[in-house]
Amino acid sequence: MTQFVKSHGLGNDYIVMEPQKLPFALTEENIRLICHRNLGVGSDGILALTTSDRAEFGVRIFNPDGSEAEKSGNGTRIFAKYLYDYGHTRATHFSIDTLGGIVTADLDVVDGRVVGATMNMGRARIGELTSISVDGDDISVITVDVGNPHCVVLVDDLGAVDFYRLGPRIENHPAFPHRTNVQFAQVMAADEVSILIWERGAGETMASGTSASAVAAATRHAGLSGDDVRIVAPGGTLRIRTEANGEIWMSGPVEEVCSGDLSPEMLRRLGA
Repeated sequence: MTQFVKSHGLGNDYIVMEPQKLPFALTEENIRLICHRNLGVGSDGILALTTSDRAEFGVRIFNPDGSEAEKSGNGTRIFAKYLYDYGHTRATHFSIDTLGGIVTADLDVVDGRVVGATMNMGRARIGELTSISVDGDDISVITVDVGNPHCVVLVDDLGAVDFYRLGPRIENHPAFPHRTNVQFAQVMAADEVSILIWERGAGETMASGTSASAVAAATRHAGLSGDDVRIVAPGGTLRIRTEANGEIWMSGPVEEVCSGDLSPEMLRRLGA
């Protein structure tokens, strides 16, 4: 029995598991161990298959620190690939229930395997907060909710951002009692924005679908980008399209890394 499948979307990697088939519980401690880059399988999080009474499939999304996330763009794309590739569905269009709302998936299938997907991420809501103070400096921000919280900081030069200092400080800022995802964004053109991502509960990540969606909404709100924009992260590019009704569509690739079983030693550490 395959206990896990690991895939990535532009370097943002997740492990997919089916809890009912595991001989251990997905506790916070166990999640941290499995996601550990040295002691475990290593990933930016775990996607756990669950049931839903309002969508065709359900998923719980866990961060590597053991906390639970409301939504993940790359995560749901990876999860959609898993559902198709591992025989849970033969449909190429279906819905997934997340804590942050229902996401719909349209799959790109080549030779019987999913190579990419377009996800309906719902509608973005721009918050009222426009500035925060970090270490005595006022920073202009655009807060965005796309089913999970984001704080976008527009900058003139990504290379000048004090990323490793500001990322965790903004994530844990008192203005965000439940913490927040953080993006530093440099507008390159009306149809292209480059970003750096500090993800809540994970830290630096190579890509993030909800981050890309939030940045597209923020720059569009600021009048700096249009309805169709390429969001360029360190791991690669996602295309974000905003419909007239405000619906956000995210398109990008997805690739499986490996699948397998955990060792007897690892299972003992997990309490199996």
